[in-house]
Amino acid sequence: MLSVPTLWVTIVLNFLAMTMVWAYVARSYPKFTAARFWAAASLVAASGAGVSMLRGLMNPPLLPLVAGGGMMILAMCFAVMGVRRFYDLNVSWAGTMLVTFASTAGLAFFVVVDDNMPIRIIVYSLGQSIPLATMLPLLLRRLEAHTNPGARLAGIIGCLIIGVHVIRSTCALSPVGGAMTLINFNTPQAAMILIQVFLAMGLNFGFLLMAMDRLRNELADLALVDDLTGVANRRQLVQRLSEECGRSERSNEPFALLVIDLDGFKSINDTHGHAAGDACLQHFTLMAQTRLRPGDLLARTGGDEFCIVLPSSSLREGIMIARRVLDVCRQDAEGCAGPDIPIAVSIGIAQWTLEIGGFPDRLIAAADHALYAAKKQGKSRYAAYEPAPALVPEAVPAPFEAAAIRHQA
Repeated sequence: MLSVPTLWVTIVLNFLAMTMVWAYVARSYPKFTAARFWAAASLVAASGAGVSMLRGLMNPPLLPLVAGGGMMILAMCFAVMGVRRFYDLNVSWAGTMLVTFASTAGLAFFVVVDDNMPIRIIVYSLGQSIPLATMLPLLLRRLEAHTNPGARLAGIIGCLIIGVHVIRSTCALSPVGGAMTLINFNTPQAAMILIQVFLAMGLNFGFLLMAMDRLRNELADLALVDDLTGVANRRQLVQRLSEECGRSERSNEPFALLVIDLDGFKSINDTHGHAAGDACLQHFTLMAQTRLRPGDLLARTGGDEFCIVLPSSSLREGIMIARRVLDVCRQDAEGCAGPDIPIAVSIGIAQWTLEIGGFPDRLIAAADHALYAAKKQGKSRYAAYEPAPALVPEAVPAPFEAAAIRHQA
């Protein structure tokens, strides 16, 4: 028969190891707040197990029994709070305190007032299972056709932990395994506690996989974002254009692309410095975003060059967005005073056609051709690329051949 202190030593060492792991993750990734709750859960669980070990040294062991059980329940509540923060949901401190205090009060009652070990086991099992059950829907659901494998593992292990609690409570109410004391459990109870220890390790491993999946996705997102302006970069632009070209090929529905270049940006850098140039890029990004629609994509492709993808839009709608962007830049320039630097842009607009097909570079070339025409006409204006209709139906002209450019101020 395994003694209770031996079991608690195993639990203490397990949770201390997980505390160090989660503390390191929380320190390395400060914005990953779930790691703080999981570190707190492991630390409180280790402390609760350590306090419970004192039951063999105190006579009667009432305080370690009640305090240790309450801390283990609090640890489970912290683990649940970590799951909620992982999914960017609010945590309920009031609910955590209610479950912890109610469970601790129940343990105290069935120790001091009515010494009833089977009921104490049931109270403890409920205190652990109720918060755990509330997080299972979060762990087992699918989000946007993507299932986090760590979350699914944690959810399955959570179900197993609840199942072990049910079996343990049932065995406690029946004479299975023989008598129990405050110091020693019978063999079935000791075995189930060991199973719970290993399941707790598996639960933490599931949380680690959740963290790894989240951090990997964040790194992937960073690879698609421009560091200076926070908008999409060229890689994300190409991906989006490929998707839109494929969608348009299937549906024959056009979309539009705007290519934007800041006028006189080199002179801004030469005169005011690169810091001022960076500030202009950031300011233009903010202004342009105020004139876009939901679903439009603004991307910085390098230097002072930007692109705007307008899904399900015609050339006419692209011209409308270009006018909006030009207007907001002109209004901002009129309000400049003192050291403020006015921003002017030129815009080239092109629409996807059957000739462009699934080749985003052809659409970019067409919009670039229009941008060059806008700059040639005096800058701070837009030009729209309008390909001439093909004389021979079988011919597939390049996007900038046999084209007409519509110039507008």
